[in-house]
Amino acid sequence: MVYFLLMISLEDARWSSMTGGYKMPFDPRPLLKKLETDSDTAEVWHELWEELHHQGDVGEASFAAVPFLVDAYRKRGDFDWNTCAIVAIIELARKNGRNPDVPSWIAEDYFQSIEKLAEVATTRVLRAETPEDVRAMLGIIAIAKGLRIHGRFLVDYSEDELIEIESGNWIPNPVTGAKAGPRGGEEKD
Repeated sequence: MVYFLLMISLEDARWSSMTGGYKMPFDPRPLLKKLETDSDTAEVWHELWEELHHQGDVGEASFAAVPFLVDAYRKRGDFDWNTCAIVAIIELARKNGRNPDVPSWIAEDYFQSIEKLAEVATTRVLRAETPEDVRAMLGIIAIAKGLRIHGRFLVDYSEDELIEIESGNWIPNPVTGAKAGPRGGEEKD
């Protein structure tokens, strides 16, 4: 089954001039290659999370990496929450604040990849075993269906945090993550 064709090659010279979440040059190609070949991907994921998204910021490298992240996820066949979560976070950051929109030369692949990831997630979600896997998969499905706020709550908050939010005991500050106190001031732990 052919899911999609990647329009940008890993050999394309544009990779070397892309920026990541720190708004500084970042070339994710070595990490993307490791993601496909390494059996232990924990360190690769740590670096991808560090570089592709930083405090709400993303760059061209973040968008360009998405088709490769999705392709690796599809090929690996694992239930690692990282792919669905990082793609959801990148998409939610798009055009937010100082973030750019997806460059036109990668836009078709980028948006198709989100759709394909949601399709794969629908086939895996009922077999997922951890809450993180389930939330990440449901989050990308929600985002692909246009339910961005639902997707954000699924990827940003745990079940316990959502219970606190629903009960009115916790109003999260999206910038600091601190709980709001009874009069709206931040509580200190």
